[in-house]
Amino acid sequence: MRNILIPHRIILILMGLMLVLAATFGMNWQWLNHYSADILSGLWKTIFLLVSTIIFGFIFAVLLGLAQVSGPKPLAWFARGFCTVIRGTPLLLQLWLLYYGLGSIFPYIPGVRQSWIWPYLTEVWPYAFIVLTISFAGYEGEVMRGALKEVPKGELEAAYAMGMHPWMVFRRIWLPRAIQRVLPTLNGEVILQLKATPLVATISFVDIYAVFSRIRQETFIIYEPLILLALLYLLIAGVITVGFWYLDRRYPSYS
Repeated sequence: MRNILIPHRIILILMGLMLVLAATFGMNWQWLNHYSADILSGLWKTIFLLVSTIIFGFIFAVLLGLAQVSGPKPLAWFARGFCTVIRGTPLLLQLWLLYYGLGSIFPYIPGVRQSWIWPYLTEVWPYAFIVLTISFAGYEGEVMRGALKEVPKGELEAAYAMGMHPWMVFRRIWLPRAIQRVLPTLNGEVILQLKATPLVATISFVDIYAVFSRIRQETFIIYEPLILLALLYLLIAGVITVGFWYLDRRYPSYS
């Protein structure tokens, strides 16, 4: 209770209450009921895109980190070069290169229009999914490289001495210990991934940001949609933070 009654926190709480009262009684929310279905649909697409790209991107990142730490030199050079290119180029540029660049070439490749993959190539979501996945993997690949290198070699040698085969050592010792070390960093990277999702609206993917952009254009109401959009992003970020806080307490990193 004493921590809450610190003066600057009291001021922040009062400012928050004033904003809530101003938003409730001084702003126009009549449009909300009309667009509620679109907002829920866009929110679901944003969450699905975020979760799916994090899962597949992290799997790819583990492979990139492992290739740099223990892979053959050509594979390690490729992994490091991949991470360097992804981290060194803007995400929006990567998205446009894949969608407007390669996406415009696919129709002219013989046999593509008749293949099973053509219906997916005409959709927007595969391009958004691929770009966000490789972007997350590019950043986390370097993080996992450092984490895998920091796992004490004595633990791995002890596991081998107990008769564990390499896959069991990686699955039960090496990877879990590395993940423990990157949990705080991973929390920030996931939130950054969330804030990167609005870029997919530039290729006509209707996420939550695209929905609120259309609301502003159709109703000519500016502040209310933006405030609600910001609150939704803050809510998702809060859930992510609480989830990682729980994981960090349940599986604390130790040296």
